[in-house]
Amino acid sequence: MTTLHPVLLVTGGSRGIGASVCRLAAASGWQVAVNYAANAAAAEAVVDDIRGAGGSAVAIEGDVGTEAGLASIFSALDATFSRLDGLVNNAGIVGHPARVDEISVERLDRMFAVNVIGSIRCAQEAVRRMSTRHGGRGGAIVNISSMAAVLGSAGQYVDYAATKGAIESFTTGLAREVAAEGIRVNLVRPGIIDTDIHASGGLPDRARDMATAIPMQRPGTPDEVAQSVLYLLSDAASYVTGAALNVSGGR
Repeated sequence: MTTLHPVLLVTGGSRGIGASVCRLAAASGWQVAVNYAANAAAAEAVVDDIRGAGGSAVAIEGDVGTEAGLASIFSALDATFSRLDGLVNNAGIVGHPARVDEISVERLDRMFAVNVIGSIRCAQEAVRRMSTRHGGRGGAIVNISSMAAVLGSAGQYVDYAATKGAIESFTTGLAREVAAEGIRVNLVRPGIIDTDIHASGGLPDRARDMATAIPMQRPGTPDEVAQSVLYLLSDAASYVTGAALNVSGGR
């Protein structure tokens, strides 16, 4: 892979918002590392789309919810590229709708491992490569939160909302910690977006069913979220750090 263009790692890049971020980033001149946990075919399809459009991308396997997976991701990244300039912490999971008093310890362990610890660990590794304190050139991190962090998702995904609340606090603290080291850290809060994460949570029609509860009367698209992510990654946001951008149709 060439190292002339900046390198972006997108966790959970094989589907939904992550895949849209990968495609849009590549079209904007980034070399993209498309991370996936299990669905190699989906990740390779994103890579093929990018290469077919003249962009540069590679698929990288690794589960951010495990130390072995994290080690695999960054080992492959270092072997393929000589730099890292951006990270989008997009990988995340959601459970089936449940009250808090019905949620298992196993579900909590896995959700926090992926949504919180995985994102923090990826950010750690990114800072070690991008911070001027460590000899890096600086860079940008965008964490994908959710309006659930604000609204709480009572009766459905309170545990998921709590993981996103943790990411919001982490974003604020990390942004202040590394601001003088050339790294900007921001977050995007998607609202109801039409992706297959709803199906993985047992509600495949959730985006359509909730349209009337959204001021704009429709769910968002992955590309609409990706546009906001690319803004925060770009030089156009050079004085923006520690910010939260709602992409929620007014919800």
